[in-house]
Amino acid sequence: MSVILGIDIGGSGIKGAPVDTRTGRLTAERHRIPTPDGAAPADVKKVVAQLVEHFGLPGPVGVTFPGIVQRGHTLSAANVHADWIGLNADALFTEATGHEVHLINDADAAGLAEARFGAGQGETGSVLVLTFGTGIGSALVHGGVLVPNTELGHLWLRDKHAETWASDRARERDDLNWKQWSKRASTYLQHLELLFSPELFIIGGGVSKKADKWREHLKAERTRVVPARLLNEAGIIGAAMMAAGSDPALNAELDEPATAGATPTRKLRG
Repeated sequence: MSVILGIDIGGSGIKGAPVDTRTGRLTAERHRIPTPDGAAPADVKKVVAQLVEHFGLPGPVGVTFPGIVQRGHTLSAANVHADWIGLNADALFTEATGHEVHLINDADAAGLAEARFGAGQGETGSVLVLTFGTGIGSALVHGGVLVPNTELGHLWLRDKHAETWASDRARERDDLNWKQWSKRASTYLQHLELLFSPELFIIGGGVSKKADKWREHLKAERTRVVPARLLNEAGIIGAAMMAAGSDPALNAELDEPATAGATPTRKLRG
């Protein structure tokens, strides 16, 4: 069993758990520590180190980040401290924990997890995973291969910034009922449909826990729309998958999917 620690950095909490990357299942209960005020790198690295120490697992560690990640560097910081911009975060966390740490965008991590173990399992075409919460995160997976850092929440719909207008935060801010919010979100999905023609939309983030409220109202023109299955565990699972895919010793073991029809983990590295 290839058990890897996955850690998910969120706006209010930083969560971690060991993940069996063959099955996508957590092998122990999640442990959560509140995100430090301001989410500065020096403070966040201490929390990540605490989580690594708490579980005591050997091997690499996967960590999500709420922003653009390229080759281990964090290039944006919309909801965290500006000191993250341009930082070699892989090196920061590796030094702090004594483990080889691999960073991945939080929505990309959710996309990897949903594509292999969740609502996208067995899909061979293009899948768009969208996380509706404070903003709108996105992950594009085609044929099992992730296209990282798509940031499709920042598209403009004529004069409207997509995530400012159609996120779950916008629903709460504008006091929308679920049908009203679904109308906005449907407009956004239909715009993405024109640009990417995906075969499946997977709706994640905070709204996925209330799918019964919006499921019958949220529509695309020709693309299937389904709620995410992995909910709050998706980021942790995807982070662990990223770390597992970076380890040559694990690649051979993970090349063959554990479940018929599942997409091989190795192809899903960001």
